[in-house]
Amino acid sequence: MTTRRLVLSRGAAIVGAASTGLLLPEIVRAQSNRIRVGFMLPYTGTFAQLGVNIENGVRMAINEKGGKLGGREIEWFKVDDESEPSKGVENANRLVQRDKVDVLIGTVHSGVQMGIQRVARESGVLNLIPNAGVHAATRALCAPNVFRTSFTNSQPTLALGKAMFDKGHKKAVWITWKYAAGDEAFEGFKQSYTAAGGTIVKELGLPFPNVEFQALLTEIASLRPDAVACFFAGGGAAKFIRDYAAAGLKDRIPLWGSGFLTEGVLDAAGPAADGIMTTMHYSDSLDTPRNRQFRQQFATTFKTQPDVYAVQGYDTGLLLAQGMAAVKGDIGNKAALYKSLETQTIDSPRGKWTMSKAHNPVQDIYLRRVENKENKVIGIAAKALADSGEGCKLG
Repeated sequence: MTTRRLVLSRGAAIVGAASTGLLLPEIVRAQSNRIRVGFMLPYTGTFAQLGVNIENGVRMAINEKGGKLGGREIEWFKVDDESEPSKGVENANRLVQRDKVDVLIGTVHSGVQMGIQRVARESGVLNLIPNAGVHAATRALCAPNVFRTSFTNSQPTLALGKAMFDKGHKKAVWITWKYAAGDEAFEGFKQSYTAAGGTIVKELGLPFPNVEFQALLTEIASLRPDAVACFFAGGGAAKFIRDYAAAGLKDRIPLWGSGFLTEGVLDAAGPAADGIMTTMHYSDSLDTPRNRQFRQQFATTFKTQPDVYAVQGYDTGLLLAQGMAAVKGDIGNKAALYKSLETQTIDSPRGKWTMSKAHNPVQDIYLRRVENKENKVIGIAAKALADSGEGCKLG
């Protein structure tokens, strides 16, 4: 079992009783008056490092705010969600029903988020989403108690199309894995590219997580578009970048994509990634005092360089700390707390952002070019970009 529970308490008696299972959660809450915060994140498997960086970001932000929430001490709980959608409801209920958390922070995987979404809507627990970009969470299945601090899957690509067209690329091929994230990323690209005047000459796809790209690359070469736009991430993205260059396309047909194409893979992709253009709500190289300060403090504290996931975790912590401060720790006053969370401005390393009516960030999307294993910011592709929130009845 990879589920873990972590209780932090200053009282030795409480720690001892809790460790032997003799102290019920309700009694702990009554005696300690602590805010109970649960992490439901991947701590094993492919996304383990993402989960760790998100948690570290949350903790760093709250520590900067004094280590409390609205003046109240915090008890932390953790569940490894294993990036397993079939366990999403079960794992969320462990935090909500067993540990009786006041706040559930999670998760990375969109499929797992759908399980959390169900539990949050049914239980009313405050859910802060630090990554999962699935549209439904802040569209058709939005809820007053669910807030996202990251992006929707179509948000980066909603800024991609016009940037491509403005560079003179009037005909494009789209390629991705055929799964929810790829489909939703395509929605943003299609909307922005066609609105700008571009023509999508072909949509290409392969089953997730297949990485046999050769046949599709051959087809791209025969179609001879002005540019290729795509959505890939992780190890598959690194292989796609290398294969694209090996097929002789790198210098003939410019490659563009959602920023996740080049996040965390530039070492693995090597020189093949040079020149790739992406749109994203953050970049390590963002040259602002706020980002430099954040990166230095994170690296000093955790002995590793922060990434976009650390930033999203950090912003989750800021949102929670600021919201709780506004209601002076009265988490039971849900109407006031939700109103506070809805109206916060987050001074983030990515740049200041606000919350949409559907509870999704309204944020700048940067245009980036890969240079010497760095996503260099070369401009802003879209200012204060909001997801449509289609189907959400909030606000």
